[in-house]
Amino acid sequence: MRRNKVDIITLGCSKNLVDSERLMCQFRLNGYTVAHDPAKVNGEIVIVNTCAFIGDAQEESVNVILDLEEARKQGRIGKLFVMGCLSERFKADLQQELPFVDRFYGKFDWKELLHDLGKPYHQTHAADRVITTPKHYAYLKISEGCDRTCAYCSIPLITGRHKSRPEEDILDEVRQLVDRGVKEFQLIAQDLTYYGMDLYRNPSLPALVEKIADVQGVEWIRLHYAYPSHFPFDLLRVMRERDNVCRYLDIALQHVSDTVLQRMRRNTSRRETWQLIERLRDEVPGIHLRTTLMTGYPGETERDFEELLQFVRDVRFERLGAFAYSHESGTYAGENYCDDVPDDVKQQRLDSLMRIQEKIAWELNDEKTGRIYKTVIDREENSYFVGRTEFDSPEVDPEVLIPKEKRLQTGSFYDVKIKSAEAFELYGEILNYHKKSKASCRIVKK
Repeated sequence: MRRNKVDIITLGCSKNLVDSERLMCQFRLNGYTVAHDPAKVNGEIVIVNTCAFIGDAQEESVNVILDLEEARKQGRIGKLFVMGCLSERFKADLQQELPFVDRFYGKFDWKELLHDLGKPYHQTHAADRVITTPKHYAYLKISEGCDRTCAYCSIPLITGRHKSRPEEDILDEVRQLVDRGVKEFQLIAQDLTYYGMDLYRNPSLPALVEKIADVQGVEWIRLHYAYPSHFPFDLLRVMRERDNVCRYLDIALQHVSDTVLQRMRRNTSRRETWQLIERLRDEVPGIHLRTTLMTGYPGETERDFEELLQFVRDVRFERLGAFAYSHESGTYAGENYCDDVPDDVKQQRLDSLMRIQEKIAWELNDEKTGRIYKTVIDREENSYFVGRTEFDSPEVDPEVLIPKEKRLQTGSFYDVKIKSAEAFELYGEILNYHKKSKASCRIVKK
């Protein structure tokens, strides 16, 4: 066990990661050495920031906690604390089932952890973070919570109502991060498109993105977790006009069958979904859409699923993730619907969906062969440098593998010619440093 060391383990989404980074900063201000997701957990204090979105995430969180208790029995760690979404939602149950945990904290009361250790919380540094990603990019959380009423989703039970951060607070954070070397910002929220409705009484995401784009030193802005209903279409103008706003949108659609969408309480329809996609692609040529789809929702028939498969074939999403429905207590679906699609059928449908998407992804990637893209270098691995284009978000999207024929600088941008492609990877060669131009975030033709 290493004295005066804190190990923080983050599970789940990038929104959780931002919370962990802020907590890490507070521990450092109190004189601790802090490690994030360390290969060797040996801290005097270990904190698990949990996820509770679906059953698999809940199981992973509990298994990590059980493994850490074994480490403590062996004397490798000291105190064990649990925070985040799982303990926000199931604190009473966890206290009974995992009594060896020193204390549980929810998603928003983790500041009390410092107080319980006899350490101050430095309010003047409340927005400061220890960046755990490569230093050239960071996640930027612009709001908490969600006002949507999707029948399957437990997140509003955990996070509560939507709460936007004040615009000036966000811009201050952007400026501070740019001063520290951050060039690329992944804007995140449970519902980006609702930003500003609570503070400013109108959809304010387009204006916010424009102001972030105006900050000197911001090279790329990428948008995650939009909602299809009441989409703020002025955002598309911003994408067209601002070279550093990437033509990329992460927008979870979940399904396309009218029957399933109605049971999901998504407040949209098949026709409206198609109209939205057509408008996105018409107003922002070349936009890459990432979506998430669900299989096995209560009442989903073979006909509903075939409709979903054909939708994927026709739309040809550039990026797509999917998951099998998880029946969550406390949600509308959990309380009102029978989980009537067998687990093996859910998984078969999921596998079928992803096989189709893999073929589409390969075909779309192959179309990039011979083209030149502005590419940021994230890291060095074995015989390759690994980078991404404007169409690729960290962790979830394809990467560009570049042979180590030239010495490249991590965090720098280069013009890269794509030589070949696979479904989830591109292979390229460096042409030169990327020079800023009117089309600095755009494809350069062959």
